[in-house]
Amino acid sequence: MPASFWIELTASLLGLISVWLVTKQNNWCWPTGIVMVIIYVFIFYQNKLYSDMLLQIFFVVMQIYGWYTWSNSSNNTIKLEVTWLTFKEQLQWIVGTIILSILIGFCMKRFTNADLPYIDAATAAMSITAQWLMTRKKIENWLYWIIADLIYIAMYLVKGLYFTTVLYFVFLILAYKGFITWKNHFARLKKN
Repeated sequence: MPASFWIELTASLLGLISVWLVTKQNNWCWPTGIVMVIIYVFIFYQNKLYSDMLLQIFFVVMQIYGWYTWSNSSNNTIKLEVTWLTFKEQLQWIVGTIILSILIGFCMKRFTNADLPYIDAATAAMSITAQWLMTRKKIENWLYWIIADLIYIAMYLVKGLYFTTVLYFVFLILAYKGFITWKNHFARLKKN
């Protein structure tokens, strides 16, 4: 088997572990996520998915931020809890995600030889939004992940990244599970 096979397999397995740990609100999701996204920088570069490659660099920073935020929220007087965005915040995030998607897509189409520049940009923008919302424990993060994962599955299948396609199919299932789990967690908090 070529090295790319094992590299993609390793990144996919780390991704599964990381997202499963996020659904459990377990802080170990962050270090496993850091290693996964570093590996995916190289995978996406090789496959000319430059928006996704840059997204992985962003994810390294966000993984560190999320790890810090989740770890330190229990030490602060204000504990970071699972919550919903307000309607106004939801609209702001939707509009911002669309604008970011268009900007990234335009830059990738104009200045690179990226494959699928606008689709790649849309998933990257949704992932940026989802990742930020996840670090703040906002339930809507899972909805962004669900939409992005559906698109990612098709895109990675077209690109022949089969382990990554399977990974994102499992991510889709985990995102749905995470949404239900966090929503139920929030409902239990409200009852108390």
